[in-house]
Amino acid sequence: MRQDRRPTITKGRGQVNYDDDVRKRLKRMEGQVRGVLKMMDEGKSCKDVVAQLSAVRSAADKALAYIVAVNLEQCLLEEKNKGNDTGQIVQEAVELLVKSR
Repeated sequence: MRQDRRPTITKGRGQVNYDDDVRKRLKRMEGQVRGVLKMMDEGKSCKDVVAQLSAVRSAADKALAYIVAVNLEQCLLEEKNKGNDTGQIVQEAVELLVKSR
């Protein structure tokens, strides 16, 4: 079996260090989701619930983009320091973002 040795953003990389900023974003989202559940339990209007869910989706999109961007930056620096081409990594990052939508 042939092993693929091309650089990749999703496989074969060191562990990504998620910083406090992304953790805060996710905790804020967690609170928003709890708030939506409470609104539903309280019988709040569909309009209000949907507005809050839209805020959660927007926050998730921003967190996802941030995570991909930070990982992309790390991968690009690693490959550049090795003298390798970085085109494949950029392409994979774009594909991750497109797939997330």
